Amino acid sequence: MAKDVADKKSDDDEDVVEGEGAEGEGGARKKPPLMLIVVGAVALALVLGGGAAAYFLFLAPHKPAGAAAAKPKTEAKKGGDKKDAKNGSGAQVSDGPDGVVFYTPPDIVVNMQTADGRPTFLKLKLTFELPDRATADALDENMPRLQDVFQTFLRELRPEDLNGSQGSYQLRMELLQRVNLVIAPARINTVLIEEMLIN
Repeated sequence: MAKDVADKKSDDDEDVVEGEGAEGEGGARKKPPLMLIVVGAVALALVLGGGAAAYFLFLAPHKPAGAAAAKPKTEAKKGGDKKDAKNGSGAQVSDGPDGVVFYTPPDIVVNMQTADGRPTFLKLKLTFELPDRATADALDENMPRLQDVFQTFLRELRPEDLNGSQGSYQLRMELLQRVNLVIAPARINTVLIEEMLIN
């Protein structure tokens, strides 16, 4: 009897070993490698992220820029506020004393000429004194022309041209003349230099 049990046991062991071999070769499922799962997850994240970015950039409704710019301007007129928010051109408009209006265009940065060929930059922060708000509208409408005139004129200057109070005065007068030519028949009262950096 012990012999029968031992024979039966060895037959069962052989069946188990043969069964494992059969499952290992083709019957059993292997786990996918971890790298394949990671690559699949990254690819899915890229596809979903790209789709979301495309939606927000191209398909999502946007506010028109003109509507946002016009709102603060009309509120300032009605409420009598002293300052307007930035308008569509990036300029700031504020009320000054005695009914004048101050108009601050975006900062101007130009590359200047130097004798030694060294790169030198001029940064100007200007404010225009205007007789009324209608002139501010004329400046907004002509801002691309003004920027072109400023760039063309300022690029021809040398750092020596701006030395001392005489250089600042000449710069103010030249800019005033050019602004009034561009926005004619409207006119600005004066050009104020808030900041002038030469680097």
